[in-house]
Amino acid sequence: MSATTETQPEKLNFRRYKDGDTKVKRWQQQIFQASYTYKCPTYVQSTPPCQGSCPSGEDIRGYLNIVRGIEKPPLGADGKPSMTWQEYAWRRLTEANPLPSVMGRVCPAPCETGCNRNEVEDHVGINSVEHYLGDWAIQNNMKFKAPEHQTGKKVAVIGGGPAGLSVAYQLALKGHSITIFEEHEFLGGMMRYGIPGYRTPRETLDAEIQRILDLGVEVHLKTRIGTDVTLEQLRASYDAIFLGLGAQAGRALPIEGDAAANAAPNIVTATAFLKAFNDGRLKHVGKRVVVVGGGDTSIDVATVARRLGHIEHTHASDFEAAIAGHLAQDVADISLRQGADVTLTSVFPVDKMMASKPEIDHAQAEGIAIMGGWMPIGVVKGADGRATALRVMQCEAKMVGPRLEIKKIEGTEKDLPADLIVSAIGQAVDFTGIEEFNSGKGTVAADKNYQVTGQPGVFAGGDVIRPHLLTTAIGHGAIAADGIDQFLAGIEPGRRPKIDVHTFDLMRKYVEKGVQLGEIKAPLVGTDKSKDVVHNYDDRSERYVIPHDQLFLGHFQFTARNKRHITHLNKDSALGNFQERIDPLSEAEVIAEAKRCMSCGQCFECDNCVVYCPQTAVYKVKKTETMTGRYVATDYDKCIGCHICADVCPTGYIQMGLGE
Repeated sequence: MSATTETQPEKLNFRRYKDGDTKVKRWQQQIFQASYTYKCPTYVQSTPPCQGSCPSGEDIRGYLNIVRGIEKPPLGADGKPSMTWQEYAWRRLTEANPLPSVMGRVCPAPCETGCNRNEVEDHVGINSVEHYLGDWAIQNNMKFKAPEHQTGKKVAVIGGGPAGLSVAYQLALKGHSITIFEEHEFLGGMMRYGIPGYRTPRETLDAEIQRILDLGVEVHLKTRIGTDVTLEQLRASYDAIFLGLGAQAGRALPIEGDAAANAAPNIVTATAFLKAFNDGRLKHVGKRVVVVGGGDTSIDVATVARRLGHIEHTHASDFEAAIAGHLAQDVADISLRQGADVTLTSVFPVDKMMASKPEIDHAQAEGIAIMGGWMPIGVVKGADGRATALRVMQCEAKMVGPRLEIKKIEGTEKDLPADLIVSAIGQAVDFTGIEEFNSGKGTVAADKNYQVTGQPGVFAGGDVIRPHLLTTAIGHGAIAADGIDQFLAGIEPGRRPKIDVHTFDLMRKYVEKGVQLGEIKAPLVGTDKSKDVVHNYDDRSERYVIPHDQLFLGHFQFTARNKRHITHLNKDSALGNFQERIDPLSEAEVIAEAKRCMSCGQCFECDNCVVYCPQTAVYKVKKTETMTGRYVATDYDKCIGCHICADVCPTGYIQMGLGE
């Protein structure tokens, strides 16, 4: 006779049942006794974490819902859709970001990191959808709609990078006259001069910039404020000023006790290196290139250097002259190109580097050696004053609050032979001619509306506030535009929302639908009979990001992400290859990817609440009044507060709170 060992089974989490229950009870009785909380459902719109994580504040859930077909374009006078879903989604997207085709390619996508779908299997490919919509708009010659009225107010925008273009776009839509002053030959800032063209195709960048200029934005190129035009002239001619001059001055190697370390002609900053390449001046590099950094910019430098390679028979001064601002010799175009040996050093271990993981993987696949946990401590120079090697030492680095702490590991010093050393450890603002805006910390100090401290009518955004992502600069521009608009109207800027993003506007849908309401009063919550409110609806988007544990994740099945095709290069194929690596998704793939969105914090019309309500208290809104965000409602005469509708709501849109 065999025996088995009795084990305690794992506790299950079935609703209403506990271990030890042995009596069979009528489930109807359980439900009818469940109204112990006295709460009824309220429909709560919250901010999804993708939008809460997006520095430019895009209404990501909104345009994904349009792509998947839940929210449809408004109807025209003929009863047909007034535009295609692609145009409708693109217009929703560009309310926050006028450069979606560029950002869909280069943004490191913090929205995808924050996506609640990561708790199911993998994030939604938000960048992929943005990429598709941006390219579709260019291919179909989409234009922004100019405002019907002009205010007569004039705003000067200093700098034509992402922050300056963003604020110019938003202010032009508000009817103000905008003039951009740019010291370079072309607009784009770091999008053009800091990112190689195989990541941001120039025809794509030019198309999205031209669309902004078509709103009537005036541009003065090769014009530096403080030199060619004085601040006094700007103040006399314009009603407000925006500082979007960026941080395009590089930082030197951080070598203690050696002030002359960076004086060698073959030691350059990342911004100088990338600008020389993007200008077409830099044609080749030395045989051995060492890049010091660890962020995305350092990866760009390393991959550009790897693609350029070196010339078999030439002089080191050729590429030094190119970076310094002179044309490289023609031999660079006709000589045999060899692969450069590129080494990237970072004070952080490889898995802790600031650069995005895909970019690190690409760099390593292309033959770039990445040394994590090493810091520069000196430069070895030859008799001619040129650097011949970078001296490094192993270290342990960590962030303590905003401060970087580095512990040296003595006895680990070694030299990395180098023909070219590039410092890619950060950027600095060049305040020459406009020193009055320097806060003393190398940046501009501004309030939450991005108005410069002690300078009424002067606003700022982008890297002059804090060097960060391109999409961060776009977000700064949008917020500053609101502040400038209020300033020009003589309105005291109010407090910005806690969660400062573009989000779904139910009131706009009522207008589009032509549904008449009474006098809407805040808060927008009330009974199912009143017309003076939106029935049992509460918009908490400005203060609440809904986490994954407020969703019913069991509703969602495993669905693989639709990934864009990326061309992976190796050590040999990378040499001389400046073609774009990433392809957009097809229309069918984009729709399928948008359907993976869990619509966190807003109804996506799954019918769970209607199907599972035992009282038939939850019902569909009649077709003449139904719209996105107003698909179901509750009859409070029938509701007993059993919580089932909230339990089975996949998006967390239904919460039990009414009656508290």
